[in-house]
Amino acid sequence: MTSFNTHMGDYTTNSTKKGWLTSILELGAWVGTLYSGFLSEIISRKYAIIVNTAIFIIGVIIQCTGVTASGASSVLGGRFIVGMGVGSLSMIVPMYVAECSPPEVRGLLVGLQQVAIEFGILISFWIDYGTNFIGGTGQSQSEAAWLVPLALQLAPALVLLVGMIFMPFSPRWLVHHGRESEARKVLATLRGISQDDELIEIEFLEIKAQSLFEKRTTAENFPKLAELTAWNIFKLQWVAIGSLFKTRPMFRRVIVATVTMFFQQWTGINAVLYYAPQIFAGLGLSSNTTSLLATGVVGIVMFLATLPAVLYIDKLGRKPVLTLGAIAMASCHITIAIIFAKNQYQWPTHKAAGWAAVSMVWLFAAHFGWSWGPCAWIIVAEIWPLSARPYGIALGASSNWMNNFIVGQVTPDMLTHMTYGTFIFFGALTFLGAAFIWFFVPETKRLTLEEMDILFGSAGVAIADQERMKAINREIGLEALIHGHHDGHNFAEKDMHAVSEKGNYSE
Repeated sequence: MTSFNTHMGDYTTNSTKKGWLTSILELGAWVGTLYSGFLSEIISRKYAIIVNTAIFIIGVIIQCTGVTASGASSVLGGRFIVGMGVGSLSMIVPMYVAECSPPEVRGLLVGLQQVAIEFGILISFWIDYGTNFIGGTGQSQSEAAWLVPLALQLAPALVLLVGMIFMPFSPRWLVHHGRESEARKVLATLRGISQDDELIEIEFLEIKAQSLFEKRTTAENFPKLAELTAWNIFKLQWVAIGSLFKTRPMFRRVIVATVTMFFQQWTGINAVLYYAPQIFAGLGLSSNTTSLLATGVVGIVMFLATLPAVLYIDKLGRKPVLTLGAIAMASCHITIAIIFAKNQYQWPTHKAAGWAAVSMVWLFAAHFGWSWGPCAWIIVAEIWPLSARPYGIALGASSNWMNNFIVGQVTPDMLTHMTYGTFIFFGALTFLGAAFIWFFVPETKRLTLEEMDILFGSAGVAIADQERMKAINREIGLEALIHGHHDGHNFAEKDMHAVSEKGNYSE
């Protein structure tokens, strides 16, 4: 926007500073992922969401003060603080939703996270397009053109902050911290049935079994950290993550999780999302208004492409979806590079070529939406045995945000100095991503945890986890209760298999 460019000075004209202005949020988000697990375990998921939302709000307010003489310093500092809130919330909110959701819709509700993210991106693009007209699109443009989108971030944040005050604590967190009677009440309220209902008793015992499983696994693997003190919880996440690097089968899982997240970011998706107006301007769309309009279309196509993903990922498998998606995205990058190389000095007389390149950017976003957007996170979540899953997912998320930061930092310099070579670079890396998935990542569709162990060469880990869980189920009476509840309905075998294999419904 013209007024923002004027106000920020060389932070919008110098490509390196522009990258820093954009990527500092992702750096803050990476920091947020580092403390999210500790914070959510110490003060609860509920209070951790409230604290991080408050951090986000403080960051937005600081950004808005950038309209004063503080300018770039306020925007930079505010974006880093906002990023801390975003990164931490990106870990804690799905955890809270999963732990409060009924088992039968848990996967659906958690899966809606990606759809919600794409919808938020879509809305933000069109808000920017609309506010661009405040005061005109030239030198007369009002500073409200960029202040309004910044300030509007407060609206959903305040809704979340106030709403969470009235939300319950996670039943799983309550059980894990010895507040069992309160957990029963919360479960009954969430399910809308009496505390004395047998379904509440079954779900409560499933949660209790998972809690005992985690405590006993910690006591066995890290006996000095078994006591639930704040300092032990803080140390445990680092010690447990470090343990993933000590055996070859676990290290293979680390490679799959972190490298998959590496390639997800280096497809160039966030380069497109962050710098779409600059990219479209480089492709011949001389008007800033037209560039913002084209950027809004990116949000629409990616959102629409994400919606059907939940319908076919379990049918087609992870490898075909990720491999085909990567090949399609890489092909779009190479096509854009060819059009760019042939027409970069003659866009005014070759407008059709410019729109063809813009269309390929839209197609690229659509291909990401149905493939690497949702599916990469599924791979990262499902390759771990129960005892290592929280730490493995945290490691994958950390890789995602750090690579997100690097992409955001280097893209403006790449677009300035490499021009069409930027798309060749992203295209080559995306082709490498397709090769990595096809040759090094096993197909995990519908595999049991035991089968996953065999794939990664760690046979026995899942079986040991399963035996420990079975013993806990018998100890607390869950096994007998489930058999009794389903007696005559032929559900006992199915339920016990789910409980023993997945740890229980509350994982």
